[in-house]
Amino acid sequence: MKIRIVALAFALAVVGCAKRPDAIVPVDIPMAAYTNLGCPALVQELLKEQNNLAALSKQQNQAATGDAVGVFLIGVPTSSTFGGDKEGQVAVSKGKVNAINSAIMSKGCK
Repeated sequence: MKIRIVALAFALAVVGCAKRPDAIVPVDIPMAAYTNLGCPALVQELLKEQNNLAALSKQQNQAATGDAVGVFLIGVPTSSTFGGDKEGQVAVSKGKVNAINSAIMSKGCK
C-alpha cells in the first residue's frame, strides 16, 4: 500500500513539472493583429518578440531543470511551485512570432 501511495505522489509531482519550451504549443493569435503595420515596423516587432521569446525560453528551461532536480531530490517540482514556470508566456510569445511572420509573408516583405 505504501508503495502505491509513493508511486502516486511521484507521478503527480512529475505531471506538475514545467515543460521544455520546444514542447509548448503556441497560442493562436490572429495575423490581423499585425496587418496594420508596415514592413519595417513588422520586422522590428518580429525582432523584439523573438528576443522576448528567447529570454522566456531560457527562463522556462531553467524552470524545467529546477523542477527535475526538485522532484529527484525532494519529490516536489520546486520551480513550478514557486512561480518559475513561464509556459503561458512562452505560448503567447510563440503565437505572436507566428502571427507576425504570417503578416510579413502576406504583405510580401523582404
